[in-house]
Amino acid sequence: MNTPDSTEPDPIDTPDPGATLIAEGAPAHDLLERRSMKVVMASLMLTLFLASLDQTAVATALPRITSEFNALNDLAWVVTAYMLAATASTPLWGKFSDIYGRKLMLQLGIIVFLVGSVMAGLAPSMGWLIASRGVQGLGGGGLMVLALAVLADLVPPNERGRYSGLFGSVFAVSSIAGPLIGGFFVESLSWRWIFYINIPLGIAAFFVITTALQVPKRTVTHRIDWLGAVLLVISVTLLLLVIEWGGDQYAWTSPLILGMSAATLIALFSFIYVESRVAEPIVPLALFKNRVFAVAAVLGFTVGGAQFGAIIFMPMFLQIVHGSSPTQAGLQLIPMMVGLLGASLVSGRLISRLGHYKIFPIIGTGLATVAMLLLSTLDVETSYWVIALYLFLLGIGVGNVMQVLVLAVQNSVHPRDVGVATSGTAFFRSIGGTIGTAVFGAVLTTQLTQRLLSTVPPQATGGSDLDPTTLTTSVDAINALPDQIRVLVLDAFTFALDHVFLVAVPVLAFSFVLSWFLKEIRLQGASEHRSHMME
Repeated sequence: MNTPDSTEPDPIDTPDPGATLIAEGAPAHDLLERRSMKVVMASLMLTLFLASLDQTAVATALPRITSEFNALNDLAWVVTAYMLAATASTPLWGKFSDIYGRKLMLQLGIIVFLVGSVMAGLAPSMGWLIASRGVQGLGGGGLMVLALAVLADLVPPNERGRYSGLFGSVFAVSSIAGPLIGGFFVESLSWRWIFYINIPLGIAAFFVITTALQVPKRTVTHRIDWLGAVLLVISVTLLLLVIEWGGDQYAWTSPLILGMSAATLIALFSFIYVESRVAEPIVPLALFKNRVFAVAAVLGFTVGGAQFGAIIFMPMFLQIVHGSSPTQAGLQLIPMMVGLLGASLVSGRLISRLGHYKIFPIIGTGLATVAMLLLSTLDVETSYWVIALYLFLLGIGVGNVMQVLVLAVQNSVHPRDVGVATSGTAFFRSIGGTIGTAVFGAVLTTQLTQRLLSTVPPQATGGSDLDPTTLTTSVDAINALPDQIRVLVLDAFTFALDHVFLVAVPVLAFSFVLSWFLKEIRLQGASEHRSHMME
């Protein structure tokens, strides 16, 4: 482990004309003395819980939700729509919070998230549900990044580790509670209650934030980069569509896929050009001159993709191959969440005590790589306790990475740039999860189709011209198959899922190598943090 550099945080080279720091209730340096930190932390943790609970609850119930609409093969889109909207909007939330204040943006994010939740609960079709998940993602992307930015406003970096660990525990707890809640609603009431439960939680979060949260607010003469925002959304959307459709619905060499690929590149390079010219870019290119941010962005991208792959596709494996109910599948994911919770809390406290953070992503990416390699060896006969061990190891790995990266980036920039730096980090983690989900979904579909075509006899589908994937449109359809055919279908699912995890192995191995290049900067103390906040 390297000795931390004693350099000061690097401000991003963006104009800050006439900037003044005012407080929404109290100066930043008085907040921890005048307000109960427990109440403030509760408001932020409740906000994170609202967004993260929804994702994990939906993941467990997805096979049943998509089965109701006879669209099991479109499962990944329910997740991708949310992640796409969250990814594309994350930089906007960070930028707007730097301009208009974190508190106002948090309140707006909750409102948008609740509107999407109501729409999803009322969804009459798969198309409506996917669109509603997009609206949810638009709000959810703001909740995640803004809660982390508020923490950076209030707590100096050398004390932030233990609070970051608590934030990591929120994700772990929601990852345990979400599948249980999702399974309970699917089996006892209706999957629609997975979305309706957000309403009382959202109202509670809005009330606590409105009454308890006081954060510093920087007012600036601003100019919104709307063109950059539009180009960002277009480029990310087109990229995901190419990944999702290419090689599945359309051939990679088809005019549509080639045209969309070209349009993706044009939109991406146009976005980079615009960001290099505007006064206040959505994603300041100067961020990438900061080595801590550059390395953390790539690490967040790769590890985020692997994490979402496990959370989304493991419930499918457990329900389809092992025959678990949605509630049982949720309980069976607990080992991964316990590992994540423990690693987040322990790493956070050790960082605050020792003042070092670099070693934890190294340990985390190494463990995650080994865990993913082990998961790629699953078969129909694999014992659950073996699976639980692999998931526990993956949880420890991820828990040592994500919150540590946010802390490292926030510590490496000037406090006035915390919003855009935090949102930038969250953006790459989110886009990693989005693209990872799309890529894993494409791998699963492709491998499943090929395996079914090579092993399932034509008479199983009523004739040689029928697609054997028609056998896998829903969980009930698979369970109703004759035993000799169902065994072949379960084997095909296991084969396909093994390939999904195997694809993630070299990506995580690259993350392990890259983590050694994460620059370690001395964590600021309270006095330094206070002086920078008042500049």
